[in-house]
Amino acid sequence: MTVTEPAGFRQPGARPVLTVVKQQETLGAAADLDHALELLAQAKEGTIGPTLRLYRPEPTVAFGQRDAKLPGFDTAAQACRRLGFEPLVRKAGGRAAAYHRGTLVVDHIEPAADAIAAVKTRFGLFGDLLAGALHQAGVHAAVGEIPGEYCPGEFSVHGVDPVDPAHRIKLIGTAQRVVAGAWLFSSVIVVEDSAPIREVLTQSYAALGLDWDPATAGAANDLVPGVDVGIVEQAVIDAYAAHSQLEFA
Repeated sequence: MTVTEPAGFRQPGARPVLTVVKQQETLGAAADLDHALELLAQAKEGTIGPTLRLYRPEPTVAFGQRDAKLPGFDTAAQACRRLGFEPLVRKAGGRAAAYHRGTLVVDHIEPAADAIAAVKTRFGLFGDLLAGALHQAGVHAAVGEIPGEYCPGEFSVHGVDPVDPAHRIKLIGTAQRVVAGAWLFSSVIVVEDSAPIREVLTQSYAALGLDWDPATAGAANDLVPGVDVGIVEQAVIDAYAAHSQLEFA
C-alpha cells in the first residue's frame, strides 16, 4: 500500500499510533461540525497526528452544498426545526443526511503530504472497516449503494434484514474533505431510533423535490434488537485496533 493511505493500513507488521478521542459531551450541532474542520486544520499544520474522534451528535440534518441552492431549501430547513433537528450545510458530502443521539459520528483525521492521492482508496478501506465493525456488533452489513437511498454514495454501508434479505437499509454514510497536507474522513453510523430520522428526511427531501425511498432509512437495532451506540462504538474501536496502536486521549 502507498504512503498516501491511512496510517493504520500501511504494512501488516507496522503498528502506527492513532490517538482516539471519545468526546463525552456534544459541543452543539454546528460546533461539532466545525470542530472536525478545526482538527483538520491542526493536522495540516502538524500540531496533531493521526486522530480518531467519536461522538454522539445533537439532532442535525446536514445538507449538502447543492441542497442549499434548491428553491425548497428554506422550507426544508423549517421542517427540520419543527421536528427538533438543526439544519446545517456541510462542506463535505452529497445530499441531506440526518443524525441524532442514537447515532455515532466517527471522524478520522490525518496529516498527509499528498492527501488527494488516495481519496477513492480511503472510501473503500473505511467502508470495509466499518462494515466489519457492524458485523462484529451482530449486524449483517455490506458496502454499496442501495436503490433509493438518501444521500446516495457508492461506498455507503447498508444492513441486510435477517428475516427478509431483500430488505436493505442504509446504516452508514461517509464523506471526505481534503486540504493541502491533511484529510478528514467522516462517517455517520445510525444505530438506534430510526423513526425521527426517517420522518425528518421524508419532509426535507419532499421540500427539496428530491426522490428517495423512505424504506431505505433505518438503524442497526431495526435489524438486530439490542444493539446500541455503546456496542457499535466498541466494535469500531476494536476494528481500528486490528490495524493501529491506539492511544486514548
